[in-house]
Amino acid sequence: MNYLSMIFAFITSFIFTFASTPLVRRFAYKIGAVDVPKDKRRVHKKPTPRIGGLAIIFGFLVAVLCFNDDWSKSMIATLIGAGILAVLGVIDDCKALDAKLKFVVQIIAALIVVFYGDIRISVFSNPNVFSTNPYVILPMWLSVIVTVVWIVFITNAVNFIDGLDGLAAGVSAIMSMSLVFIAISYHEYTIALVGLALMGSCFGFLPFNFNPAKIFMGDTGSTFLGYMLAVLSIQGMFKSYAVISFAVPVIMLGLPLFDAAFAMIRRVLSGKSPMIADRGHLHHRLYDMGFSQKQTVFILYAISGVLGITAILLAEQRFLRAMLLLICVLIFILIATMMGKNSFVHKRTSGKGDDAEDKVSLSAGAKSDDVGDGSEDKS
Repeated sequence: MNYLSMIFAFITSFIFTFASTPLVRRFAYKIGAVDVPKDKRRVHKKPTPRIGGLAIIFGFLVAVLCFNDDWSKSMIATLIGAGILAVLGVIDDCKALDAKLKFVVQIIAALIVVFYGDIRISVFSNPNVFSTNPYVILPMWLSVIVTVVWIVFITNAVNFIDGLDGLAAGVSAIMSMSLVFIAISYHEYTIALVGLALMGSCFGFLPFNFNPAKIFMGDTGSTFLGYMLAVLSIQGMFKSYAVISFAVPVIMLGLPLFDAAFAMIRRVLSGKSPMIADRGHLHHRLYDMGFSQKQTVFILYAISGVLGITAILLAEQRFLRAMLLLICVLIFILIATMMGKNSFVHKRTSGKGDDAEDKVSLSAGAKSDDVGDGSEDKS
């Protein structure tokens, strides 16, 4: 019965998200939640609605309300926090909010999960390889801090990668898929069901968001997806006493996590605020090397998929296979980089310039973030 509920949750979220996205698109035009390319930083050529995340949230909620049987405090707290971020995202997509205000609200949503839902990172793998203890138990105060930082950071990390059509939705679907497999292996069936509902919503939204995008998910969608993945990863993995309890979620969420971390480090080292947008994200670098937008998105899909498989293997204690896959990812990135440089040089020397596809909208973010718009990076 658990597995049937999971399957129906996925199908329901997909159908309701797919059906409601055109309605949300029309609604966005009516309330003025439209991204108008009014400056050079916005690359898309025509006004595009940007509250598509409402459809993602709607499809997800319908599936969870219909098929979830676990209404514990942790589940209620998770949905309350998601609701707060959804309201914040809609307001921000309609009228840009101050980054500090958004940051404070995200912390409040995380604290609700921590204190009301009793969801915390209290144990993780011991980084000291010479220690006889395979795991570390955190004191209460440190557990709260680590949990809040994790939730807020992942929330914004997914927001950061929302810079190409279909990128955030597709990567979130892949990460949700990995989460489902790991949750099932840990016998966390409620987490698996919620993860499938999240995955179904992403797939239901993708047909309208893939290049050329008819609608952007905006902060409404990207922060919701990041928040849900962060909270579910804590419930499904961090509470395990396995030696790899910390490594699994870090690798599973590796693409947005490391991209955001390197972006902040890069900005700080260059004397800039870590909240100021730039064109240094991984998807920017791949695109600037000469890959088309679709090629860039598929490359990042592949990287996220391999990282997800690596996390699954680690969760099953298959360390050697996981390490081999990680090596494959590094080789893949190296080859892609070399190919990209060659393609970029060829375009420059041939004088052809950008191809036709490069003229299509590059922004899937709430306000064309990562392709010249700093809206997402403000969080």
